[in-house]
Amino acid sequence: MTTLAQVLAPDASTDNAIVIPEGPTLSYGALSDEIERVAGVLAAAGVEAGRPVSIVLGNDLEFLVSFLAVTRAGAIAAPLNSAYTVDEFKFFMEDADAQLAIVPPGDHAGREAAGQLGVPTLDGSSNGAHVVIARDGSELTLTKDVPPPSPEDVALFLHTSGTTSRPKGVPLTHKNLLTSLDNIKNTYALTPDDVAMVVMPLFHVHGLIGVALSTLNSGGSIVVPSRFSATTFWRDQASTGATWYSAVPTIHQILLMRADDDDAPHESFRLIRSCSAALVPAVFKQLEDRFGAPVLEAYGMTEAAHQMSSNLLPPGERVPGSVGMGTGVEIGIMDEAGKMAPLGDRAEVVIKGANVTHGYNNNPEANAEAFTDGWFRTGDQGIMDAEGRLTLTGRLKELINRAGEKISPLEVDATLLDHPAVAEAVCFAVPDVKYGEVVQAAVVLSGDADEAAIQAFCREHLADFKVPERIYIADSLPRTATGKIQRRHVSAAFAPQE
Repeated sequence: MTTLAQVLAPDASTDNAIVIPEGPTLSYGALSDEIERVAGVLAAAGVEAGRPVSIVLGNDLEFLVSFLAVTRAGAIAAPLNSAYTVDEFKFFMEDADAQLAIVPPGDHAGREAAGQLGVPTLDGSSNGAHVVIARDGSELTLTKDVPPPSPEDVALFLHTSGTTSRPKGVPLTHKNLLTSLDNIKNTYALTPDDVAMVVMPLFHVHGLIGVALSTLNSGGSIVVPSRFSATTFWRDQASTGATWYSAVPTIHQILLMRADDDDAPHESFRLIRSCSAALVPAVFKQLEDRFGAPVLEAYGMTEAAHQMSSNLLPPGERVPGSVGMGTGVEIGIMDEAGKMAPLGDRAEVVIKGANVTHGYNNNPEANAEAFTDGWFRTGDQGIMDAEGRLTLTGRLKELINRAGEKISPLEVDATLLDHPAVAEAVCFAVPDVKYGEVVQAAVVLSGDADEAAIQAFCREHLADFKVPERIYIADSLPRTATGKIQRRHVSAAFAPQE
């Protein structure tokens, strides 16, 4: 299997491929037929191979079929968050040079943005197990035979999350994606017996590559609710016999907080995976204790078609606070001069593998900064031990520099979260006349505590210069659409700079 045209597992034609709660269930054969039909419809409607198609749909059957049909037709799938504003849609569609946008029927910001850019639109919806592609309210039925894509063709066009700068376009080839899918399947020993809960958005590599496509490529089933809902999570898990799920720490924490009230089972999953943000050791332990499954923290990024490293299934080791070993990906630690650092040194994490993008779209300056001697510089700082186990210590551009002392924000976050009354926490740098930068933080409480008490707790576990000089107590913390907490957004919300 070398392209997404063969992504569906062979010999799985009668098993359930996709389960939509309170909606249709499609076998592999039915799903394959829908993908082939819609690919032909798109080609007949004028979709050209090698050019991006913006997909503005939610977590549903029409997203998955449209995505795979676009790539089957040789075009480039460019999924977008359906909750974006008109201006956001315009930026991403224009940057991708989209030839077409597939949008929900009716009024939608994606449709408006495409109209302003002169990008044609098609409506994507479903009627039971039948995906409807329509123009001006009329379903398109004319089809056209399309040749399959090749491994080096670009299949997916995404943007970086833009944590420290303007989002950059990331083209990923069929080979990039299939390599990543193989790595994920091998890491978690995925088989046709597995049923995965898709709780992350499909417009992001975590949900799309890390869960949905890796499971379909292994012959398993995916359960796709329209969005993550703690209220229905355990009902869907029980009714489908789901064996695993992957999520950001925020979702794990929500499930933990509600577990007893929701009468969540104490043993139900084969594994629980965490990715896209740091999982603090305290939450790792709570997850394993409450849900009775090994918790495997992984490390991924868009430029690597998602996964780069992971902790291992038993009897392999899983170490709280570590993101594990390279999973079919070479990982190293490189200093600023471009030389590989000795084991135990703290420096930039670099990667190499067939899953890694060939470079950012139309951005030679970013590419010059990102690649050194064939290694891709992740922008993350970390430490590698003698066993090849990686521990991340923070984004290089997010390290807090207090009077020359480099402070890892992940270390401060973990200490804050160890406080029994702190449910969520994030620290950030604030400019300071005397020290250059100082540490501040924002927290959400689950018990009784005040700023002074939390600072006193931090002093017991951190050097004084790492203790937040101010702690904001809030009802909630700002998040991205994928559940990430970005420090710059939190800093802007609680300590805006003039």
